[in-house]
Amino acid sequence: MKKFTVVAAMATALLGSTSAFAAELEVTHWWTSAGEAAAIAEFAKVFEEETGNTWVDSALAGSGTGANPVIISRIIGGNPMGATQMNTGRDAEELIQAGLMRDLTDIVADLDIDSFYVDQSLLEPCRYEGGLYCLPINIHSWDWLWLSTAAYEKIGQPVPTNWNEYVASWPALQEADILPFALGSGWPINGIPGVLMAGIGGTDLVLQVNRDKSGDAVRGPEFRKVAEAMDQLRSVVSPETMVPSFGDAGNQLLTGEAAGNIHGDWLQGDLQIAGGVPGEDYECLPALGLGTQLTGGGDSFYFPVLPEGTDPAVIEAQEQLARILISPDAQLKFNLVKGSMPIRTDIDLSGANACMTKALGLLENGLLPSGDFSLSSDTQKQLEDLNLEFIADDNITVDDYVERYASIIEQAD
Repeated sequence: MKKFTVVAAMATALLGSTSAFAAELEVTHWWTSAGEAAAIAEFAKVFEEETGNTWVDSALAGSGTGANPVIISRIIGGNPMGATQMNTGRDAEELIQAGLMRDLTDIVADLDIDSFYVDQSLLEPCRYEGGLYCLPINIHSWDWLWLSTAAYEKIGQPVPTNWNEYVASWPALQEADILPFALGSGWPINGIPGVLMAGIGGTDLVLQVNRDKSGDAVRGPEFRKVAEAMDQLRSVVSPETMVPSFGDAGNQLLTGEAAGNIHGDWLQGDLQIAGGVPGEDYECLPALGLGTQLTGGGDSFYFPVLPEGTDPAVIEAQEQLARILISPDAQLKFNLVKGSMPIRTDIDLSGANACMTKALGLLENGLLPSGDFSLSSDTQKQLEDLNLEFIADDNITVDDYVERYASIIEQAD
């Protein structure tokens, strides 16, 4: 793990020559919330200004759950986009193995990427048989508890400093008709068990489950605490209290309608767009205020192999975008809006807000492997289905949840 360095002047990015003929490059991604859209616009702006090419934006709804099948189907079906965002992890491994993604090794060879990536483990899923098939462009972590200043002012209590204090405040919140936990419908539930596992279960449990795929660890006492916390959580959420999106849950925090939310650091982008200020309108507690490490993954960009006969200007535009995405200027502009941590160690982060500053401090302790990073898409989907079912059905006992979770992990590849 390398330490971030605050530098007086931005490093100059080597972006390659501008094509003699402008090209249109279609870029697919699933960044559709207000904060996400503002962040991806930063990449598009730098790309167009630096190259003279046109960024053709193709946003797909549904986050990875809904967008990934569309992206994969297009690539397999011979209708690839110029570039696409996907999770840093195993989502694209079959496409890479099938030779459907471009090897970026020569394209970024002169950038010495090993020297500035803050955590080399981020590059591991991008490497295959000596090639480099994707570029991580940020570090995201699900491991955040977001708390509403307004909600706690209403009940006359200080904002909690950790998960245990937060749970203890639920009765007072309910008595004041404040929703203890805000939750967007659908996929936002998927990351919550992993956050509880890291914060409540601890580092060893995360490694045993995500890395070692140990069913015995899931059946052990530390994971049971995680399952019991999930049980507590489902007692204060219901389908009728869920809102359409995670951005809507963030708005509930800002108004004081709801007191807390577990969600990834990309929620910060939406809170910023809505005018929220950390430390004033909301508090952000990494690792639930309990741990010293974050599970981490993030987003990467992949560049599909384009069909024979594609305009060479489009192929060159792919190469230019690859270099731009990890350039100091683009990294700074994108991540300050996105709420994620940059992958570079050599950019000026003096403008980082309070939440990013907390995250950067914990990043010095190393990243824990998230489920996205360590588990196949099939295994992730099985766990997602289980989590959604558990939250929705009180008849599923903690014992049932633990055993089904253990069975999925034992069979994971």
